[in-house]
Amino acid sequence: MKLVTFSPHASSPRLGVANKDERIVDLARAAQEMSLSPPCDLVDLVELIATSDAGFAFAKRAATHAGHYALDEIALHAPVMRPRKNIFCVGWNYLEHFEEGAASRKPDFELPSLPTFFTKAPTTANGPFDDVPYHTGVTQKLDWEVELAIIIGRQGTNIPANAAMEHIYGYTVANDVTGRDVQRQHGQQWFKGKSLDGSCPMGPWLVTPDEIDNPHNLALECKVNGVVKQQSSTRHMYFKIPQIIEQLSGGLTLQPGDIIRHAAGRRPCTQAAGVHAIRRHHGNSCGRYRDSAQSHRHRRSPLTRGFVLGHDGMGFASRNPSRGLTAS
Repeated sequence: MKLVTFSPHASSPRLGVANKDERIVDLARAAQEMSLSPPCDLVDLVELIATSDAGFAFAKRAATHAGHYALDEIALHAPVMRPRKNIFCVGWNYLEHFEEGAASRKPDFELPSLPTFFTKAPTTANGPFDDVPYHTGVTQKLDWEVELAIIIGRQGTNIPANAAMEHIYGYTVANDVTGRDVQRQHGQQWFKGKSLDGSCPMGPWLVTPDEIDNPHNLALECKVNGVVKQQSSTRHMYFKIPQIIEQLSGGLTLQPGDIIRHAAGRRPCTQAAGVHAIRRHHGNSCGRYRDSAQSHRHRRSPLTRGFVLGHDGMGFASRNPSRGLTAS
């Protein structure tokens, strides 16, 4: 099941689900038309997630509706538009990251036994079609990194690894945009450089685990102006999802709607504003989009067979009929 936060043109955001034809079903309208009892107010995806099995069953039933909108009739937002807390992130979680930094480390360097965590501010959340603000005067060196993100569905503290997957509500694709010069100016700590407003595009949809055969076998690819700059797979994650959830939840309560990003493979090259980056998950897919750093103008894109194509703004929302999540 693919859950979305969307807006019909010139309307306020609302919740939806993609049906088998990838037409968008407005959950509130479907509840009325199908005589369904919604488990919450249907104004925020986190509220739906918090209803657990009741919300899942409701959305699953609504997904049998013929659909209210084609993808070119709506604006797709980040599935979780307003995170309730900072977005949790895992650093240095791909073997390629360690290999890239090997030259600058001591010969006796050992791989870490525990994951590294940092966060991005809630105001970094951005939609898959929204421009990434360039913040002229703040940064001149933006990096892009494609990453798998998970959304927590069940609250838990001290979650054991063997129960961790039961706490996941769904997956999406995220872009860790970083002001590298800002990061270096502040003692190499990650928070400031990674928390610029709008620096975490996500989406276009949240895909539930029943659509993902194996979250540890998703290909990742980043292209800059058509040139592959980042190519890896979640199978190369050094710390797997169960271990990450176990370590992060130690003495720290994870709540419904919490987002955990799982780091990237090979880091793409730094580029200036206006250079497009394309990120992709192959196989089971979370979405497709194209990123553009912009200081002004937000453009929407026309629908063609198969994809929503972007111009200057972020494009590429997948209409791939394959199961689950694809992201470009």
